[in-house]
Amino acid sequence: MLETLLPILIFAALALAAIGAWRRIRLWRQGRPAEVDLLRGLAAMPRRYLVDLHHVVGRDKVMSNTHVTTAGGFVAAAVLMILVHGLGLANPVLGGLLLAASATMFVGSLFVAKRRRNPPARLSRGAWMRLPKSLMAFSLSVFLITLPTVGVLPQDAGSWVLALILSAVLVWGLGEMVFGMTWGGPMKHAFAGALHLAFHRRPERFSSMSGGKSRGEAGSTGLKALHLGDPGAKLGVETPSDFTWNQLLGFDACVQCGRCEAVCPAFAAGQPLNPKKLIQDMVVGLAGGSDAAYSGSPHPSQGLGGKSVGEPSLVRYGTPHGTIVAPDPMSGGTALVDAETLWSCTTCRACVEECPMMIEHVDAIVDMRRFLTLEHGNTPNKGAEVLDNLIATDNPGGFDPGSRLHWAADLNLPLMADVKQAEVLLWLGDGAFDMRNQRTLRALVKVLRAAEVDFAVLGNEERDSGDVARRLGDEATFQSLARRNIATLAKYRFQRIVTCDPHSFHVLGNEYGELGGPDFNANYEVRHHSTYIAELYDMGRLAFKPWKGGTVTYHDPCYLGRYNGEYEAPRRVLEALGIQVSEMARSGFRSRCCGGGGGAPITDIPGKQRIPDMRMNDVEESGAELVAVGCPQCTAMLEGVVDGPAEVRDIAELVADALVARPAGGATTATHRPLAEEVI
Repeated sequence: MLETLLPILIFAALALAAIGAWRRIRLWRQGRPAEVDLLRGLAAMPRRYLVDLHHVVGRDKVMSNTHVTTAGGFVAAAVLMILVHGLGLANPVLGGLLLAASATMFVGSLFVAKRRRNPPARLSRGAWMRLPKSLMAFSLSVFLITLPTVGVLPQDAGSWVLALILSAVLVWGLGEMVFGMTWGGPMKHAFAGALHLAFHRRPERFSSMSGGKSRGEAGSTGLKALHLGDPGAKLGVETPSDFTWNQLLGFDACVQCGRCEAVCPAFAAGQPLNPKKLIQDMVVGLAGGSDAAYSGSPHPSQGLGGKSVGEPSLVRYGTPHGTIVAPDPMSGGTALVDAETLWSCTTCRACVEECPMMIEHVDAIVDMRRFLTLEHGNTPNKGAEVLDNLIATDNPGGFDPGSRLHWAADLNLPLMADVKQAEVLLWLGDGAFDMRNQRTLRALVKVLRAAEVDFAVLGNEERDSGDVARRLGDEATFQSLARRNIATLAKYRFQRIVTCDPHSFHVLGNEYGELGGPDFNANYEVRHHSTYIAELYDMGRLAFKPWKGGTVTYHDPCYLGRYNGEYEAPRRVLEALGIQVSEMARSGFRSRCCGGGGGAPITDIPGKQRIPDMRMNDVEESGAELVAVGCPQCTAMLEGVVDGPAEVRDIAELVADALVARPAGGATTATHRPLAEEVI
């Protein structure tokens, strides 16, 4: 009886899965066109899924091994099941392999069941709680029906009652593992996730995977430019169909593991943002329906439908052509997402870094911000004022552009307009208008002169890099600033740009190229000042006296670390100073954001606590008396903490204080040696 039923069940499930797949593909195709290399993507998918993806999944060794065992066992068992029981290619070898694959999958399902007995808060529940049983039903039923194939049981073993029971269990497993993979359910991520990896909007991310964390590569973390000149083109994303089709595919790949939720600084601070819920809201908009079935953590202080905890729930509905975010904050819960959810994001990319399906949350958030800002002018709190200042004065503070160098009146800084060429162009950034950051800039100038670096500045020709305008969604102002800066840079000759601002460093190195043409970065490099100081030290152009201060920790800026993969150089500089860094619990690629990115201090969405306060708690737990930083925004946010437990100083300031005369000829000594060891 089983011999008759099995082919029918297997191919019926495959046919239904194929219909579901076509339905899902049609949903994705509602999005805007996106250029992808279909054949190359499909060819790269196995490596991306089995190797590159596991650099991220592998950070949790237990779950990584569980995933390999369960998913690997399922793929092998499914293929062999089709051959053995669907096509009738039964023989002891294939049967033995099928037994091994299904047994391996069953073992993996036991670990899944253990995990689900007491799941962490970040994991979604609901339908996901039945997943261990479905995995067991599929693997166990396949194992039992295969035993006669290898001669363990006679071919006519059992009665028709047992055959019906096994068939029923198999149908359960097939329904979840095959049918549910394309029609919806916990296994949907496997189908959508594989295609998402094949047609990822940032395929260069896979070529830069190394050692479990993404290495910064030009363009791999930069925002995509809007084509502002396209007639009739919508500025930003209003509805789900305004996303590109492979962005919609990426949302569907979400496994609801909540890793993004666990590392999001806004979520931890109690602001109304949960990256996992946001992505699931996008799925609701994609497929239609409501968020009533969502079974994970809502946005902080909110129940489903965006209502405050304790208020009646208001289920939110979505359609591919329906508005995602209500442009008017007073319009109530008529849209899928509140505007405050988007403005809570610091764009730190912690969610993106942790996502095992490599979903690009930040891109989606900025795309939706663009619509609110460009189409409706709804940038909250001081956002509109800052954008107006950028348009009027080329800096967010509205300062007189001619006062950019007032802090350096006694330094006699060489101007590019006078010298025309130099080894280094020192990019000041808008910290030039901030009294606190002027101390950092003065320290950096002292360091460059001690190393006898040939450098110059643009002075009043320099404009804001446009980073804050772009993150606030004002792509038009960003592109205006960028194109004028690009034209200025083209007038002069230099080997590299050095800046103490990671945001300017990122924009100049990773985002200007799309506007300045393919040759924009061909003739020079962009360096963060910590990287350049490390290089100068290694070349013997700097010497330091021994550190005699207290315990020091280092705070990784998001736009230097997660955006550009630079974790080593700042620590090398501190080591060269004789400092042994006392690392915080969250450091390196898992560093906690200071709260200063993405225009968050400007939009100022309230929460239960402040993000910089949480970061200074991390500093206090490390026991450090001083926190070294490498970003003016980080300095401002951390120094703004009332009664902070540690002094905050930029790396350039520490280096400038430690400078001593170099040995004759610049030769290295025992206390001045090249550092090549990676410390992350």
